[in-house]
Amino acid sequence: MTREPILKGRNLVKRYGKVTALDHCDFDLYPGEILAVIGDNGAGKSTLIKAVSGAVAPDEGDIFLDGKKINFTSPIDARAAGIETVYQTLAMSPALSIADNMFMGRELRKPGFMGKVMRQLDRPAMEKFARAKLNELGLMTIQNINQAVETLSGGQRQGVAVARAAAFGSKVIILDEPTAALGVKESRRVLELILDVRSRGIPIVLISHNMPHVFEVADRVHVHRLGKRLCIIDPKRHSMSDAVAYMTGAKVPEDMNEFA
Repeated sequence: MTREPILKGRNLVKRYGKVTALDHCDFDLYPGEILAVIGDNGAGKSTLIKAVSGAVAPDEGDIFLDGKKINFTSPIDARAAGIETVYQTLAMSPALSIADNMFMGRELRKPGFMGKVMRQLDRPAMEKFARAKLNELGLMTIQNINQAVETLSGGQRQGVAVARAAAFGSKVIILDEPTAALGVKESRRVLELILDVRSRGIPIVLISHNMPHVFEVADRVHVHRLGKRLCIIDPKRHSMSDAVAYMTGAKVPEDMNEFA
């Protein structure tokens, strides 16, 4: 591949006491692709994702966004740079409305005196924007933008979280186990949503244990083992059992960077 990655990590190291979570790890996400990150529990993939999304600072190594070296000190820095992360917990406030959750931490104020001085929220603008974003992603099973998130099904909540990320993530969206707690039908909808977001040109990092889902939507699969990238595989040329064997160490890839 001659094109440059939009998000790149080189020689990333992260230690927690005597435990090395990242051991000179590399990472590449190319424009417009879905990159799946797979690995056994304890392989370090969560730490890798936290490093590229600003949640932890690597002890060594460099991260580049659009070719420029970046040093995020928090996820807020990453968000400001256009990297949105949807964590497994969804990071939502169940008692608040869909619109409030979409704008949590970046609420719109009314124009002029009422917004600047009185700090009043521009609710109509937030509701209009939230409704438009849910419409764009075909989430119109949600009728009332003011209903509390706790009244939604698991799939609908995941949909709102992905819509929020798509609305504000201008460069990269990271999804951590987006179908983990969902049934078959709701998982299907979320996978369609992921493909829909990718069709808008936003590259996606998908962390998942669900191999059928990974092989269905991913363009490339980053196999993480013992704190580093073991190899990158093409899901069209490898089987799920290959991926699991690489992940667990039962099999060694013949060509470590066959598709990198």
